[in-house]
Amino acid sequence: MSGQKPVKPSPDGLAASVKATKTKGLPPVHLWNPPFCGDLDIHIAKDGTWSYLGSPINRFELVKLFSSILKKEGDKFYLVTPVEKVGITVEDAPFLAVDFDRTRDGDAQSLTFTTQVGDTASAGTEHPIRVVIDPETEEPAPYILIRANLEARIDRKSFYRLVDIGTEHDGWFGVWSDGQFFPLIQSDQLSE
Repeated sequence: MSGQKPVKPSPDGLAASVKATKTKGLPPVHLWNPPFCGDLDIHIAKDGTWSYLGSPINRFELVKLFSSILKKEGDKFYLVTPVEKVGITVEDAPFLAVDFDRTRDGDAQSLTFTTQVGDTASAGTEHPIRVVIDPETEEPAPYILIRANLEARIDRKSFYRLVDIGTEHDGWFGVWSDGQFFPLIQSDQLSE
């Protein structure tokens, strides 16, 4: 084996490796700690578009498969299989929350977000919403935790819908979900 050249990571190789695991639901990437195999020129843009070598990956099923093996360690993102780990670049958040469903009203409501790859998360203790100021636009940038240290940026139309159903609580304007209040902006800044 010492005479063999290491296999260069490729998207097709990653896909085949994941399919070979035959797991139901999301693969247990938190249990996988293979050796780092290098970086792969896969990029996730701010708008949620995945690209390889500068070209968009147009096969939804391939993007969905790759998103299922995404892992964040520190500030770096990786695609991980049981046998390899490759670095990728993420411009902002790896997911984009493109819609949400609302059940009930007031502080009893529940907000369930859906990402561009079909993942869902109900805002609450395990899936908090946070808002930061985008340094480029100086506008609020809302995020929801989807899973294991991986967030989705909430798209503009969904954020506006959140504002429409928002309420004031303890000096903040925000939204309730699953019994938890998520502040969006300080109440005294609403009129500015």
